[in-house]
Amino acid sequence: MLIDSHAHLDSPRYADDRAAMLARAAEAGVGAVLSIGIGEGPAEMRQALDICREYNAQRAAGARLPQLYASAGVYPHNSGEIDGAVLAKLDALLAEPETIACGEIGLDYFHEGAPHAAQRAGLIQQLEIAAARKRPIAIHCRGKDGAKNGDGDAWGDLFPVLEEHWRPTGLGGIMHCFGAGWDEARRSLDLGFLISFAGNLTYPKAQALRDVAGRIPLECLLVETDAPWLAPAAHRGKRNEPAMVVETAQVLSGLRGMEREEIAAVTTKNFFRLFHLRPDVGN
Repeated sequence: MLIDSHAHLDSPRYADDRAAMLARAAEAGVGAVLSIGIGEGPAEMRQALDICREYNAQRAAGARLPQLYASAGVYPHNSGEIDGAVLAKLDALLAEPETIACGEIGLDYFHEGAPHAAQRAGLIQQLEIAAARKRPIAIHCRGKDGAKNGDGDAWGDLFPVLEEHWRPTGLGGIMHCFGAGWDEARRSLDLGFLISFAGNLTYPKAQALRDVAGRIPLECLLVETDAPWLAPAAHRGKRNEPAMVVETAQVLSGLRGMEREEIAAVTTKNFFRLFHLRPDVGN
């Protein structure tokens, strides 16, 4: 069994075939999916939880679908929308048992969005709520290309925030869709994070990323799709979906000299351990 540790199941791109898409995931051996609750902004944070409940009810009634879990958070670009009402909404969502993570949250300096200071402030506010609710976090971090020790260095800004506001909680989390180098991976591991790789691991020009993936301790690995984006190389340019996490796992298993079933077992165990879940999800 594989777990897709990060998919945007509430994307409008699934509006016409969400149930069929989830059935394809189950058929491919995906036993669980973490449905990311950022929507297009804070007003849509709840959509992931609603989808989780809708399809888990169908699964309980006998439909062959993956077990769904939810997250909730405010994406970095929407940090300027954070106010007391948004934070109260986030807190309420994290109190729900199906909402197992806060995220994706973090810093993004690559695209135009909220000012960097607002992103850092919003991240800290969300870390405080996640800590109070004892929820691990899913971090998004992307800096400007080539930026080091400057205004575009999102990783350089992220680690001091996590050191001060997150490391003491011991809750850990996921570095989602990891795309940085070994130094960033090592610092993430030191902070207790799992490293999750998405479809970009399969791209021909991603050898540097594959080199990093080959060095991550097995007990710290996860796989994801980041669906509907970042479809694996064989489907590049098409809509991604959880069933395709199998292809990322296949590349990762090759890097580690393991069978895909072994990588599936390891990453599933890691997911359950991080979120303190019982490994009772069947295909």
